[in-house]
Amino acid sequence: MRRRPGGHGRRRRRAADPHLPELARRRRRRRRLGARPGPRPAGPRAARRRRGHRAADRPGLPRGRRDLVLHGEQLALQLHESIGHALELDRMLLGEASYAGTSWVAPADLRAGLRYGSDVLQVSADATLPGGLGSFGWDDEGVAGARTTLIADGVLRAALSDRQSAAAVGLERSGGCARAEGFARQPIVRMTNVSVQPGTAGTLADLIAGTDDGLYLESNRSWSIDDRRWQFQFATEIAREIRGGELGRLYRNPSYAGITPQFWASLDAVCGAADWRLWGLTNCGKGEPGQVMAVSHGAAPARFRDVQVGVA
Repeated sequence: MRRRPGGHGRRRRRAADPHLPELARRRRRRRRLGARPGPRPAGPRAARRRRGHRAADRPGLPRGRRDLVLHGEQLALQLHESIGHALELDRMLLGEASYAGTSWVAPADLRAGLRYGSDVLQVSADATLPGGLGSFGWDDEGVAGARTTLIADGVLRAALSDRQSAAAVGLERSGGCARAEGFARQPIVRMTNVSVQPGTAGTLADLIAGTDDGLYLESNRSWSIDDRRWQFQFATEIAREIRGGELGRLYRNPSYAGITPQFWASLDAVCGAADWRLWGLTNCGKGEPGQVMAVSHGAAPARFRDVQVGVA
C-alpha cells in the first residue's frame, strides 16, 4: 500500500494500481524493439479527432461565383432569416427598429407587386399545417389560424400581420400572426409556418444530376444578416463539389453571401414533394422585452445560380 497526506491533518491510503508493473514492462519492451504503431484508438473522442484531421486536409473553398444546391434544412434557415422576418409587418412599420430591426420591404410594396424572387419562388404562411410548431387554432388576439400566400410566382402578395399592424396599413383583416411567449408578454407579430412550396425538380439526386458545375451545401455552421434583412452571409459544415452531375470532393469552411432579392431571383429549381418536409426552429427571438418562439419551415432542396461563395 502507498500512503500520501490527506486533508485536515489525517493520512489517506490508496491501493497501488496492480497494472502499473505490467505497463512499465511493456514500455521497456517497446523501447528495446523500437516504436511500433498500435491499434487505432476507438471511441467518440478519437473519432472526432480523426474527422478534424480529415477536415484540415480539405482545400478551402475558393472565392468566386458558383451555382449552389442547398439542402432543405439550410434553405429553411435562409427562408426564416431573409423572407420570414422581412415580411413581418410591424418591422416594416418600424415598430421593432430598436431591437429586432426593420425591413427592406416597405408597406407600400404590398400593393405595388414587389418582385421578391424568380417565378419559381412560392411562399406561404400556414397556421393550420399539421405537425407545425407554428400551428394553432386561434392566435393570441382571437384570430383564427389560416393559410396565407405571401409570395406567388416571385411577387409579394401579403405580409405577416396582427390586428394593429393590419389596421395601420388599411388591410381588411389581421393575418392572424399575433403570438406571445406567455401570459406575461404582449402578443406581437410572429411567423407561423412559413414555407417554400415544393417545385418540379424531382428529388435531390435529380437536382444534382441536372447541375453541371456547382456546389452542394448542407448543415448550417454560422450566419449573419443586417437588421433590414438585406445583406446576409451563411456558412455551412459541408460543401461538396458538383461536377458533371455528380458529387465530388469536399471543401473546408464553405460560405456564401448575397443580397436578398438578388439571391431569391437566382432560384431556378426546387425539389418536389417527396423531398419536402417541415424543419423546426425553437429559438426565434424578437420583441422588447425579448420573447422566444418556436416555428416550422417547410422546404426542399433548391438550386440558386451564380452566387458569391468563399466569403468567410
